[in-house]
Amino acid sequence: MPKGAHGAAPVFRSHVSVLVFVRRLAGGRDWIHETSVRGDRHRRSGVAGVSVHSAGILLYRLDGRRPQVMLVHPGGPLWAARDAGAWSIPKGLVDDGEALLDAARREFCEETGFAVDGRFTALGELRQPSGKIVHAWAVEGDFDVERLHSNTFEMEWPKRSGRMQAFPEVDRAQWFDLGEARVRITRGQAGFLDRLMAQLKDTR
Repeated sequence: MPKGAHGAAPVFRSHVSVLVFVRRLAGGRDWIHETSVRGDRHRRSGVAGVSVHSAGILLYRLDGRRPQVMLVHPGGPLWAARDAGAWSIPKGLVDDGEALLDAARREFCEETGFAVDGRFTALGELRQPSGKIVHAWAVEGDFDVERLHSNTFEMEWPKRSGRMQAFPEVDRAQWFDLGEARVRITRGQAGFLDRLMAQLKDTR
């Protein structure tokens, strides 16, 4: 059995407070500025002129010779009705001074509740439409998606109600064949699927 996500020790929930500001852009698109606070760490995205770096893990397994990948769906009311193009690899913002792979593994733990281990293969980086840069690693392993245990964040909901509510950062995880994963994954991360396929072909 390949090394991968281990289920022995669930991770305690860490609490994240999130402030979300939405500005309508030309063409009807929303620009979302998010400021999150986890403990004494303040992390920002959407700041003009600043490159924001995120890191994550693309977990895969081989069903026979057919690869499957695990993706997660973001939690919260803003994503509840979105499916195609909304899923992601488990990932998150890199803290100041933190090594990229360490950040990727930490975020996998925080969003799924399990530690991931194994032979990590770099998939490089992709710049997202928002300008954020996502760094990713692939690792072979398995994970029982029914045991997902995500950390939480807070936001005002309903909007302008003055009421803060807690939501999971990730509300579900699922295994997909690569064809279905291309439909579900957010557009800016689709290139990681292509890079994974290329690497698997090179190892055959």
